Amino acid sequence: MAKKRINLALQGGGAHGAFTWGALDRLLDEEDIEVEAISATSAGAMNAAAFKAGWASGGREGARKALAGFWLRLAGVDGHVAEVLGDWLRAVAPSPASLSRMLELSPTVLGTEGLTRMFSPYQLNPLGFHPLRSMVDDLMEQGDVGCKDEPKLMIAATNVRTGKVRVFTGDEVTTDAILASACLPTIFQAIEIDDPKTGRREAYWDGGYMGNPALFPLFYQSECRDILIVHINPIERNDLPFTSTEILNRINEISFNASLLRELRAVDLVNRLIDEGILPQGRMTRNRIHSVADDDFMSQLGIASKMTPSKALMVQLMDAGHAAMDRFLAAHKDDIGKQSSVDLQAVFGSA
Repeated sequence: MAKKRINLALQGGGAHGAFTWGALDRLLDEEDIEVEAISATSAGAMNAAAFKAGWASGGREGARKALAGFWLRLAGVDGHVAEVLGDWLRAVAPSPASLSRMLELSPTVLGTEGLTRMFSPYQLNPLGFHPLRSMVDDLMEQGDVGCKDEPKLMIAATNVRTGKVRVFTGDEVTTDAILASACLPTIFQAIEIDDPKTGRREAYWDGGYMGNPALFPLFYQSECRDILIVHINPIERNDLPFTSTEILNRINEISFNASLLRELRAVDLVNRLIDEGILPQGRMTRNRIHSVADDDFMSQLGIASKMTPSKALMVQLMDAGHAAMDRFLAAHKDDIGKQSSVDLQAVFGSA
């Protein structure tokens, strides 16, 4: 069986990362597709760590179990009842839009939002307790996440002092690096990690500010030229935001997509220069871009559902991601290794 090799680029988006869980779960069915490297940010970094930990300890089935275990634990679901509960939630849960609206109006969500606008995490949580630390520690114990074996991990975080992206690779991929990649500064204290280049202990925030996800590490640290991006944040929304929550959500989406769009425009420019013979052969390399997304589904959701791991919505997100990857594979699996399945100028252009 001829193998197809790809790199994965996984976006962040809080609890909406369950969409990526579903997409990866479907991808693992394809035994002729191998993943060379994964560049990931925030929730994408959590997915990447679970994928690598499971793969290192049990191959494809291990990766599938590690992903499911992480997200089910986040939702507070016992793995033994997950299948039955999932079927029940599919049957009785309201639509994603209704669930998202219910979360936005929840007194708990509204109260938390008010507190985080008035007080910093250093005031609200002076001891720096992180609810995800034990979960990421458990992933690290499942398999050697930082080993150099494939898939290689590239985890992005934003340096608070310099505003630049730092990409953690190899044995730099630790619990702290993954938590740094997912560190929203209004919710968590900055994660501090020693930087051997500066000789200082640097503070880091969510990688999405500078790379959601960062594509450039894949250009330099992998041989594969096919990049499959799993999108969480909608690039386009048909409806204008009117409420304060809707406006904040759209600002979040635009800012967290900005760096990715810039990199995609750069990829398109290099590809066109090569095609037109302006760049000599071997000077730079063509990259083939592929995309898994469901903007129609994700546009029903708001910022509140990113912060709240609702069991019902998580099942719907997982199913949506699974279906989106299935559609991609049906339409474009044969494009892998041959050509881009995304028209970069049409989809990511400035028009």
